[in-house]
Amino acid sequence: MRADRLVAVLLVMQARGRVTAAELAGELEVSVATARRDLEALSSAGVPVYPQRGRGGGWRLVGRARTDLSGLTSAEARALFLLVGPAASVSGSPEVRAALRKLVRALPETFREGARAAADAVVVDVAAWGGVGRVRPGLVGVLQEAVVGRRRVVLVYEGRGRVRSERVVEPWGLVDKGEVWYLVAGTGAGERTFRVDRVVSVRVTDEVFVRPEGFDLAVAWEGVVSEVERRRSSVSAVVSVESRFARVLGDQFGRHCEVVGEGGGRSRLRLSAATPLMIAQVLAGWGGLVEVVESVEVRAELARLGAELVALYGGG
Repeated sequence: MRADRLVAVLLVMQARGRVTAAELAGELEVSVATARRDLEALSSAGVPVYPQRGRGGGWRLVGRARTDLSGLTSAEARALFLLVGPAASVSGSPEVRAALRKLVRALPETFREGARAAADAVVVDVAAWGGVGRVRPGLVGVLQEAVVGRRRVVLVYEGRGRVRSERVVEPWGLVDKGEVWYLVAGTGAGERTFRVDRVVSVRVTDEVFVRPEGFDLAVAWEGVVSEVERRRSSVSAVVSVESRFARVLGDQFGRHCEVVGEGGGRSRLRLSAATPLMIAQVLAGWGGLVEVVESVEVRAELARLGAELVALYGGG
């Protein structure tokens, strides 16, 4: 355990250059005395780590001293490349592939073959059958730089009704969901989420911001998803369908489909959406294979859609 912690100390020093024993203790969750002993142990072992007294002091990694010691285990290296490899196949970016090659060279010799194999083990094809590959919005790169650099940005944003407005926001993080990118940002009115494809222009300012303490992008996004899904499932209907078709219908509604009963070769499903029309529009394609057993509103929408189709095509 001591060896692992010394590696961690060295990696922290490489990242920061200077650190106090108290800061290191907080980073590694050890006592200040333990952190100080670890720093002294590195110095005694010949690593150019030296204490500096006085104001602005602390422990410094002298000069440009570096080590190729990554601290990764063999399993951790493979797990890392299983994630990064597919990302390189999706982006096709030469920078990502160059970074992969450099990461491989930084690993201990015995880990390299496993890392190379992991990087090539998975290819991600995001295009649907008959479709084309996804194109990342051009403004994503600009926003990424602003997120990493903690710079406020001025957005020209096209909201509902195609009304444009200019907003100064703090870009806290980006989310790639399905085929749409979202920006989670801080505004004068609190946390807000913006669709990147509705951003007309971005101007990065020189103003630096500090992200709220304890902010977790994954947790924040889960909150956004929960709220959106709640709004999208305010209306429900119970339908009856042959059990062999239940999974197909369930795939069309995703998380908004719940099996509520089975018997006699048929399944009862509760389907949810934002409006009765949205449910009816999907069910209309099933014709008589699906029967709505609960929801007067959805049955009425289906009848209306049916009447429209008969009026349009019935005479032919």
